[in-house]
Amino acid sequence: MITKSLKHLKSGSDIRGIAIGEGRNLLNENVKDISISFCIFLEKFKHMKIKDQVVAIGHDSRLSSKRFYEIFLNSLSSIGVDTYACGLCSTPAMSSCFDVLSCCASAEITASHHPKEYNGIKFFTYEGGLSSFDIDKIIEISNNEFFPKSLKEGVVHEFDLMKYYSGFLRNKIRKEFQSEHPLEGLNIVVDASNGAGGFFVNDILNPLGANTYGSKLLNPDGNFSEHSPNPEREDSIKSIVKTSIKNNADLGIIFDADVDRCFFVDDKGNPIVKNKFVALISKFVLKEHPGSTIVTDSVTSDYLKNFIENNGGFQFRDKRGYHNVISAAKELNEITEQCYLAIETSGHAAFKENKFKDDGAYLAIKVIIELVKMKKEGKKLSNFLDDFKEAEETKEVRISFKDISEIKDIMRRVESNFAKISGCSINNDTPEGVRLNFENDDEKGWCLIRQSAHDLSVVVNIESDIKGGAEKIFQNINELMLTKKNNDDII
Repeated sequence: MITKSLKHLKSGSDIRGIAIGEGRNLLNENVKDISISFCIFLEKFKHMKIKDQVVAIGHDSRLSSKRFYEIFLNSLSSIGVDTYACGLCSTPAMSSCFDVLSCCASAEITASHHPKEYNGIKFFTYEGGLSSFDIDKIIEISNNEFFPKSLKEGVVHEFDLMKYYSGFLRNKIRKEFQSEHPLEGLNIVVDASNGAGGFFVNDILNPLGANTYGSKLLNPDGNFSEHSPNPEREDSIKSIVKTSIKNNADLGIIFDADVDRCFFVDDKGNPIVKNKFVALISKFVLKEHPGSTIVTDSVTSDYLKNFIENNGGFQFRDKRGYHNVISAAKELNEITEQCYLAIETSGHAAFKENKFKDDGAYLAIKVIIELVKMKKEGKKLSNFLDDFKEAEETKEVRISFKDISEIKDIMRRVESNFAKISGCSINNDTPEGVRLNFENDDEKGWCLIRQSAHDLSVVVNIESDIKGGAEKIFQNINELMLTKKNNDDII
């Protein structure tokens, strides 16, 4: 094994790095090393006799994914571990493989929504995705331990996991309506971002009778040439909005490259993203489970909190990161506080009924089921959020740094000096960073300053009810963050 630390490849609860081109830092030998370290981790910390069990492996459409997939399979085979080779798969399918395969763990080669140069690995056991702490352990193992070589190579079994997974999603809708073609009469367009999500049209919507004419970027192509595989990006949102309007769709859906996230467009061409996205799914859940706690990430608006409460629910904000909100939801249920949804403004959502799996396709199925019910009642999706208010402006700024000490210094400086900004007060309803309210007539909003979970940067999220207010708030905060004197006063 290599002796160089792989800490630079940690990204929250995943492994992630640049796999092709300039700045490449995720190398073939890194993937081999990490795959074997994963097996050692399973033995040491999950108490699995790995050579007596099977690990399932899949990959997304990225340019480097097939290469890393083969390395992962060969590496495990070389140490005597049997594998299921699942080929092109969505991440949610790999996290659900335990429902159909007799395996102890799984891994997906993917960098989720990142540009084509990136790649990485997501890991799962029957309990769910690995945590940030688990990734630390795998990296630590990669530097210090060796897996004993095997005299007998592991066997690679090919398995069409997506066939099973698609059937599971189809059957959920058919069972709900007791109909073979329950989506007849619905126009649904999908933008799969040239990722692994094309199956949603070909294997789910079409067999169920939906009209999917106009759906695009269904073929896997790791060049992502038309728009970013990140559904949060402006080019991606514009793409699905334009497609939905052009095809007079009842619903537009856009997935990221590995299908664990999605956003929607309603029948009037309005994008349902960020706070509005959380509001939509929360309202569906609260119809079914009144009084539920909804776990969200830290960057949600005050309007969303009011909306959830007005619809009979409770909001619990947790740290940004899909693994964080899912873990918080599970913990709440363990202490008898009923929580049926963990959701992020980034498009991640996990339902208690689905074992809190982070699954964009399952989420889309839930929305489609509600859409069919609305259609039968003569209602449309565009009217469902009439009672939800959004801020006039939103803004997100990322500021990169070279050292963690600089970030800690900035966070301390903001917390110590915010009161020196006119009309500014602290809001303690946040699990991370510093959240500030701004009451001046030309600002009327809030901001959250937090450290990114994925890199050395500070992220500033801002909302304002005044046109131009978001920029004014940012200028105040920017001065506070970037100006420093020995006594910490603002210049």
